[in-house]
Amino acid sequence: MSAPNTLFTETLLLLGGAVVTAPIFKKLGLGTVLGYLAAGVVIGPILHSIGDSEAVLAVAELGVVFLLFIIGLELKPSRLWQMRRDIFGLGTAQVVLSGLALIVASYLGGIAGWKGSIIIGFGLALSSTAFAMQILEQQGDVNTRYGQRSFSMLLLQDLAIVPLLALITVLDGTKETASPLSSLAIAIGAVAAMVIAGRYLLTPLFQVIARTGAREAMIAAALFVVMGSATLMQLAGLSMAMGAFLSGVMLAESSYRHELEADIEPFRGVLLAIFFIAVGLSLKLDVILDNWMLIVLAVPVMMLIKAVVIYALCRVAGSPHNDAVRIAGLLPQGGEFGFVLFSAASASGGLFSANTASTLIAIVTLSMALTPLSSALAKRLVKGDTQEELDEDFEGAGSDVLMIGFSRFGQIAAQILLASGRDVTVIDFSADRIRQASSFGFRIYFGDGTRKDVLRSAGIDRAKIVVVSTHQREITNKIVELVQTDYPHARLFVRSYDRIHSIELRHKGVDYELRETLESGLLFGRRTLEALGVSEAEAYEIGEDIRKRDEQRLVLQVSQGLQAGADMLYSRPVKPEPLVKPKRAAETYSDADDLVVLPQEEPERV
Repeated sequence: MSAPNTLFTETLLLLGGAVVTAPIFKKLGLGTVLGYLAAGVVIGPILHSIGDSEAVLAVAELGVVFLLFIIGLELKPSRLWQMRRDIFGLGTAQVVLSGLALIVASYLGGIAGWKGSIIIGFGLALSSTAFAMQILEQQGDVNTRYGQRSFSMLLLQDLAIVPLLALITVLDGTKETASPLSSLAIAIGAVAAMVIAGRYLLTPLFQVIARTGAREAMIAAALFVVMGSATLMQLAGLSMAMGAFLSGVMLAESSYRHELEADIEPFRGVLLAIFFIAVGLSLKLDVILDNWMLIVLAVPVMMLIKAVVIYALCRVAGSPHNDAVRIAGLLPQGGEFGFVLFSAASASGGLFSANTASTLIAIVTLSMALTPLSSALAKRLVKGDTQEELDEDFEGAGSDVLMIGFSRFGQIAAQILLASGRDVTVIDFSADRIRQASSFGFRIYFGDGTRKDVLRSAGIDRAKIVVVSTHQREITNKIVELVQTDYPHARLFVRSYDRIHSIELRHKGVDYELRETLESGLLFGRRTLEALGVSEAEAYEIGEDIRKRDEQRLVLQVSQGLQAGADMLYSRPVKPEPLVKPKRAAETYSDADDLVVLPQEEPERV
């Protein structure tokens, strides 16, 4: 019983630390990341409440994996191709030049010999994807020009871990390992396998699961894809985060991207918070005390060298002063891969000692802790103009109209919107409808419109109008209430089921509602009159009179009840004389002229 109780207690401490410190540091303007780090330092090095920080860190690294998956979902392959110059040009230059400068500083500082200094320099040249991307997300700057350029550099650093790990074996020379060329071939093969699987296997997999309607199976499939791709890349010598990112990119064109993002987001948030706490847990106070002079000197020197190199390279690459300052303030810290490199180099025994590795890890950790402060300092150094936002280059996140439900009614309405050149994001919960729509060239996304996280992933924050074209009254009402509560800025245009539903929606205060049979019934009646010899103009006037009376009666019914306005109906009695006596009595036609409509479409949950 002791082990489970210990695990439960440690989990409770980690979650409690996140709950307490994150709001406090957020309120103080220091950011939640620094709060998580502080919680980790208090729980671990100070109170010694959790002993095995490495085990916590190993699990919490999944937060970084999930973060990169979600980022990949927002980048279409075409967009990634447009960023290739920043990734392979600017990113490579940053790693090489920062690494060379830090190699010289390490060697002159006497931290290690020239071989060890090479690993130290390139290890410290890598920045923290988790810290940088979390700060960008908190500030809403992921899609700014400087945010995208920062991400490009981080992506190349993730790729650089493969040759750097191979470099350790080359410099060490104490043990035989696979050649760098074979390692590179394995990595390329793994990436190719990921691309093929993403193109031909993942979307059919989600189609099959979606048809079952089992939401828990969809969540399990999302976790399986992320963790499976991350494991594949790790086995190939690449980082787990890189594998998750590639799987996200492969699914960026999929109709299931919004549902996947909504399912992964809660895991990403919690695990990423625990990751930052685990970094604080791993901080070794005794190492800091024993080497405090070296650490106090090394941390600012390293951050200053990287900031200067990054600023200069960004300016050469065409970034304005303000963007270059922001990037330099965002990426001067050491990264998670530094932990991997330094641990591997010390384990070999030929490059530097375990004590040196602990000191370097402390330097990286402290530089991470200072990242929110360096980012805040960079904001003070900008010249006051606001950064320019990137044009959204991916579908489904920021359209003017978010349409929920793509049955017959929604398809007709979407035609008008698309014909006008408007961008429309459409989500639907029917896998079969999505498959059928894609065969006609429509791009709609799989998603449950009654879930707030799905709506957020689909871009409701930036939508001007939310069109609810579902045909189940209960589902429609649930979506309307959700949108009105959490997204009051969005205007609601709603398809109503019948007259009673229209009255109900008007009581809710929607911006516009329309009964699904009203317009078709009016047009049908007009065409029938014309077939009986009535002129088109007269038939139109009669139809408009009926429309006007119907609206006036509906307004009265909203305020006075369903029986109001009955005198406004044309209800001249008709007494037909049938040729054959009916077998049963005729049903009485009530005032509720459009109340009973038999649903002929499959039930939907959007």
